[in-house]
Amino acid sequence: MTVTRAITTASANPGERRRGPRRPMTFRRFTRKYLIGIIAILVSIIVFLVPFIFILLQAVKDPKEAGLMGLDWPTTWQFGQNFFEVIQTNNYQLLAAFINSIVLTVVSVGIMVVFSAMVGYLLHRKRSKINPIANFLVLAGLIVPPAVVPTIWVLQGLGIFDTLTGMILIEATLGLSFAILLFRAFVATIPRELDEAAIIDGAGPMRLFFQVILPLLRPVVVTVIVVQAVAVFNDFTGPLYFLPSSDNPTVQLTLYNFQSQSVSQYNLLFMNILLITIPPLIMYIFFNRQIVAGMTSGAVKG
Repeated sequence: MTVTRAITTASANPGERRRGPRRPMTFRRFTRKYLIGIIAILVSIIVFLVPFIFILLQAVKDPKEAGLMGLDWPTTWQFGQNFFEVIQTNNYQLLAAFINSIVLTVVSVGIMVVFSAMVGYLLHRKRSKINPIANFLVLAGLIVPPAVVPTIWVLQGLGIFDTLTGMILIEATLGLSFAILLFRAFVATIPRELDEAAIIDGAGPMRLFFQVILPLLRPVVVTVIVVQAVAVFNDFTGPLYFLPSSDNPTVQLTLYNFQSQSVSQYNLLFMNILLITIPPLIMYIFFNRQIVAGMTSGAVKG
């Protein structure tokens, strides 16, 4: 009876008999399995969390303690005082700068999304002799740095230098290449039968794109909006070159209000940095999954 029960048990679980008993988790096996993850978490904390904590601590200190540039806890908290002083500087310039940056971001990203989606759709659907040239220009837009002086000459010739209109066109142009590549990769996942069915139903080119294709591009549209909106909102060199006067300041240029060759108000400077960091941070927190989905969907499905 014992032999029969042993044979029955072995035949019922042949995998366990071959594998043998599971080895206990030792410290060496634990470190091999989880060491890379632990290191990645620690590096992320050092790279992202520590600088944010440093900014936050300097923003709530008084001028003397903030000038020491330390990570020590402030003896006196001046969050409210520093906050209102930053807002009221230069006749509430930061509020005007936020309005300018929001207008600049919304309009330029809107132009970027519409034009890049149309170009990405055409580059994948319409095969012609112009495609290699267009692909070369798209890649050149990612590789070749922008020429500042010729761009200023062009803007002056058009009469839009040092205006939000000129800055909007520049930001939209600089982000087109990256957005076109994303849209073209995602269009490859949409079957051509949808185009043919819409054409049979009487849809023209514009109706086909805006009512059939564009709604299907929602994941990559969200990705382009969030990524490029953060890039435009945080752009410093563009407004520095193309918006030199104080008539149309952006949030990044307001950092000059608290630092000069003779005086540096580090507590107000870091409070300003903290205020202009919050909107992009909120966007990344709420749209993190959509960003990853939009950037990987074309590669996974294609």
